[in-house]
Amino acid sequence: MRKRIPLLPGGELEYAALLALCDLGSGSARQIHARVGEPKGLVYTTTAKVLDRLLAKRLVSRRRRGKAFVYRAAVKREALERARATRALKDLLGSDPSPAMVALVDAVEAVDRELLDELGREVEARRRKRDG
Repeated sequence: MRKRIPLLPGGELEYAALLALCDLGSGSARQIHARVGEPKGLVYTTTAKVLDRLLAKRLVSRRRRGKAFVYRAAVKREALERARATRALKDLLGSDPSPAMVALVDAVEAVDRELLDELGREVEARRRKRDG
């Protein structure tokens, strides 16, 4: 049985807004705009629209507090990062994964040789679980 990958934010702005909510715990559109929209020179309504899209995708929840809504991430940061990495790797691997796998092993080894050993242990653990 394959794990279902959660729906991901559609772009960098949605991703940045969702990460800001993960960091804050909860926040208003104005708070998210101050962290994400203003530094990019965006208008407030753009940030509000991004939060609406995240709400429609069920990646955030919201509740009314006074005249404003307070948003909260509906996914954990770790799940979001894992799903994003999985999507990137699937895109990278494409229809012929062999060259990309070799490049991945080279990149992991270049970053830290210990990570290569960790990758090997993870692959072996997955094989035992699958076969056993």
